[in-house]
Amino acid sequence: MELFDWSLLSSTIRMVTPILLAALGGALCARVGIFNVGLEGLVLVGAFSAIVGNHFTGNLFLAVLIAALVSIVFSLLFAYMTIKLRANEIVVGVAINFLALGLTTFALRAIFGVKGAFYDKDMAGLPTVEIPFIHDIPVIGGIVSGHSPLVYFAFLAAILLYVFFYRTVTGFRVLAVGLNPVAARSLGLKATGLQVLAIVMSGALCGVAGAQLSLGQVTMFTEGMTAGRGFIALVAMMMGQSHPLGILASSFLFGLMDALSIRLQGFSLPTQFTAMLPYVLTIAAMFFLKNKSQIGSSNQQSTR
Repeated sequence: MELFDWSLLSSTIRMVTPILLAALGGALCARVGIFNVGLEGLVLVGAFSAIVGNHFTGNLFLAVLIAALVSIVFSLLFAYMTIKLRANEIVVGVAINFLALGLTTFALRAIFGVKGAFYDKDMAGLPTVEIPFIHDIPVIGGIVSGHSPLVYFAFLAAILLYVFFYRTVTGFRVLAVGLNPVAARSLGLKATGLQVLAIVMSGALCGVAGAQLSLGQVTMFTEGMTAGRGFIALVAMMMGQSHPLGILASSFLFGLMDALSIRLQGFSLPTQFTAMLPYVLTIAAMFFLKNKSQIGSSNQQSTR
């Protein structure tokens, strides 16, 4: 087995999808001056809701839709606490993460009657899409084609979010609210409504990220299966400076480390060591971004 080959890129594209979608959701919040630490919990409830929706409806589209809707409900709770009640967004985000972890663990026992993980051999996961003509091209076809629809949606979402931010009136208003909410309100912009809109869109993206995690990669749910991907998404957002294309590049780096950690397990390396790679990179990125992270904190203070 080779450590670096073309199939590693294909694995990277699959691994990057949940991180990319969650990071884009975090960028939406950051652009309106809100630092959403609850991405981890939003992705986790999305992953669990996708399994529940698929189990009871048998429809993959409805399962993904249910995942997005449930994550939106949690994001509305986050919006109510931070915007309406003016609670500290860091504290609320951490609370959302713990709420999601405890609630999914309890619901796993209450709905399916199992502990630790739920797996149904008859449950169908997300299908793979073979892109016409491209899948016949040597090397490129094996990398680009054959992924779940949500993988392609994630990359499309990054492009659409770029267009939304920099080519639409609403996008410019969102950026204005994040830069100076007081000035935005003086111009008649509904800053609160735009903040809620951004948080809701963030919740939807995180729900889809969870659906890809539980239906697109493993077709099962395990307690705490996000394993810190929400926090990695936050770092990817910071590395990309909340720019959709920058987030795409930084998320790809973390996805590569995730895929590489799995590949290293085939070389008889301890699982505990290989699993550390994405998080070691996260810590290193936080170290180099310690000064840039103050930009986000200053935007948060300006919204108060």
